[in-house]
Amino acid sequence: MSDLGDVLSAVGPRLRALRERTGTTLAQLSRTTGISVSTLSRLESGQRRPTLELLLPLAQAHQVPLDELVDAPPTGDPRVHPRPVRRHGVTYLPLTRRPGGVRAFKLIMPAGTPGGEPDPRSHEGYEWLYVLSGRLRLVLGARDLVLTEGEVAEFDTRVPHWLANAADEPAELLILFGPQGERAHVRARPAG
Repeated sequence: MSDLGDVLSAVGPRLRALRERTGTTLAQLSRTTGISVSTLSRLESGQRRPTLELLLPLAQAHQVPLDELVDAPPTGDPRVHPRPVRRHGVTYLPLTRRPGGVRAFKLIMPAGTPGGEPDPRSHEGYEWLYVLSGRLRLVLGARDLVLTEGEVAEFDTRVPHWLANAADEPAELLILFGPQGERAHVRARPAG
């Protein structure tokens, strides 16, 4: 059997393990992906050859990179190549590649980033942020705070909140965000 054949034959058991790990049924996965239950069953049992059209929605449903489904070999290059996104003058650098679960970002708010009037918003999730440099204005519910270098804030994002640069210098933050309300567990010293 060729290397490609070996890779493709290993996809089915990997798909089954991912589905069973989350306790998802074939019917639930079918509703999420739009792939029929019979096709999913044949994929998992190795009776159907995986295609890109089938693997892409499955990777999204399982919240794993496509590479993980096919067990792509490592490239040997350990560097992460984040793709920054700019919104309203703020640069968001994703520091995690895995979709879903707790995600990590570095935010860069340039000097003079317009904060304007606070417009607090809320959404599902939980956020932990650390100010690397500069000053950050955080409006959280009825509280209006200014965080400086080395300070941390942690909050449920269902509480209306708003962030802005609070100085005439760039502000840089690390943010951990859990879309389902996952909390970050921070330890001051090693256990034991």
